[in-house]
Amino acid sequence: MAAGSLDLPVVDLASPDLKSAAEAVRKACVDSGFFYVTNHGIQDELLAAVFAESKKFFELPLEEKMLLQRNSGHRGYTAPYDEKLDASSEFQGDLKESFYIGSVGDVDMPNDPNQWPPKERFPSWKNTMKLYHATALAASKRIISLIALSLDLDAEFFPNIGAFDCPSPVIRLLHYPGEVNESDNGNYGASAHSDYGMLTLLATDGTPGLQICREKDKRPQLWEDVRHIEGTLIVNIGDLLERWTNCIYRSTLHRVVTVGKERYSAAYFLDPNPDLVVQCLESCCCEAYPPRFPPIKAGDYLKERLSTTYK
Repeated sequence: MAAGSLDLPVVDLASPDLKSAAEAVRKACVDSGFFYVTNHGIQDELLAAVFAESKKFFELPLEEKMLLQRNSGHRGYTAPYDEKLDASSEFQGDLKESFYIGSVGDVDMPNDPNQWPPKERFPSWKNTMKLYHATALAASKRIISLIALSLDLDAEFFPNIGAFDCPSPVIRLLHYPGEVNESDNGNYGASAHSDYGMLTLLATDGTPGLQICREKDKRPQLWEDVRHIEGTLIVNIGDLLERWTNCIYRSTLHRVVTVGKERYSAAYFLDPNPDLVVQCLESCCCEAYPPRFPPIKAGDYLKERLSTTYK
């Protein structure tokens, strides 16, 4: 069941009024787990370059893209139907195709799981993605600081516990088809899921399709459109932040529906240090509201979720 568009808060990352910004973030994380940010520091020219590289790659023949098929380190290309985010879906898999890119160092690492399109055809790809990683990480840290303040914690709480010591950020370039085969009627570009990690920043080409369900246990489920606002990024919190906050902050179900037009987006997933133990924050539990989840290493949780997605 679909409803109208949702009015989500818009948080200005350049605002000097940190108290008001943190309050807006808290309201968003309690109500829906989604909000927009402006003045995020990612230039329009860089976003345009990311989308240009993405479109150029996804326009390649499938056999060429499959030469960079996703490896055991979850880097590279995933073809349509290779991923099934909603295990209850009757379809083989989701309609989207995607490309995973992990962080990029200043020098080539011998065990780097990243896969790169051929340099002679994509000369700017690696530097573009490296710059996007750096600027998206900087924006994410500013948002995480506001989230800490919204929980009455020190602004540097998450860096201080080691969340950003060797974090595991990933860019995921996404392409959703415009035309859908009759056999795929009712299938989704991305079926219903929550994000697994700490925080997601989403840039889109403006094409609609993203929907969220704030009450996943209600029947029928009510799905609301997340509209595009020029100059903003869409932010949502992931499962690890939900665990940290004992479900006070929501990792919300979302999906992408087909709208008869191709759609491109770039998701930046910020996952903390894989060895960091995620456990309920003291301020988010009490005797009457004990922790709902046992402590778990961030990396172990992510491996568990990914293994379910790619059975």
